[in-house]
Amino acid sequence: MTIDAVYLLQLTLNGLALGLLYALIAVGLSLIFGVMEIINFAHGELLMLGAFAMTFALPVMGLLYWPALVVAVITIGLAGYVIYELLLAPLKPDEFERSILITLGLSIIIIHVMQYFFTATPRMVDTQYGFEGVNIGSIRITWTRVIGAGAALAAFGGLYLVLRHTQFGRAMRAIAQNREAALMVGIRPRVVARNAVVLASALCGLAGAAIAPIQLVTPYMGQFLIFKAFALVIIGGLGNIPGAIVAALGLGLVESWIGGFFEIVWQEAAVFLIMIAVLFVRPDGLFKSGGMRVG
Repeated sequence: MTIDAVYLLQLTLNGLALGLLYALIAVGLSLIFGVMEIINFAHGELLMLGAFAMTFALPVMGLLYWPALVVAVITIGLAGYVIYELLLAPLKPDEFERSILITLGLSIIIIHVMQYFFTATPRMVDTQYGFEGVNIGSIRITWTRVIGAGAALAAFGGLYLVLRHTQFGRAMRAIAQNREAALMVGIRPRVVARNAVVLASALCGLAGAAIAPIQLVTPYMGQFLIFKAFALVIIGGLGNIPGAIVAALGLGLVESWIGGFFEIVWQEAAVFLIMIAVLFVRPDGLFKSGGMRVG
């Protein structure tokens, strides 16, 4: 089989753009696990809500991408705040099993409520950019992919600065690395956990809003993405944020290459085959797990 270099580069650019959006989801999961030591099974539904928020905000905003994106991110950040206060705040760090049941139940409720009100019919989302894109020779990538990837990179840069250089972020890392020591110096775990959930939810809202103009929006879209995100967190190392980003970029590339050269069914299996292989070789993931590592 002869490989066209231009076609391969096109697949690579599309894969990197998709991988950055996967990374937003995986990083949110890593944040919550690092601070609260729980897995949020409703995280995929936050992404789905972000996509629906983008879908409904765009017509109100005259199809303007950026204002609708901001609305979606703020909306899902607030949804994360409500979820934390109502359901996650009472959980203790050693109630891992209870957190699974609560967030899994919330996931199912959100899916069926959204399906009841908005049906399961897939929705296409249009923006001011339509199908316009950037042409580099024979290579073309749509503006929605370019902007989505750029927004993800900006979010990661902002997250790094927050976690490294603000009291807000240092408190999160302190709780994740040594809860007892953090309590002794006066850090309030409830406040830190709430901030982590809101921040993770906002990142998920950004991912959903950025994915909405690229993929069909349905109440079940989060289910298809969240299990990939779980696998990415495991591959990268639990709580390791750079590891989750690297794993997500790798998955985006692998999926794009597989979709370009092989049957599409192998795309969905790829991440789980990689996860199983990684767990056999490195049970803790490719990068060091534990705490909440940002580099």
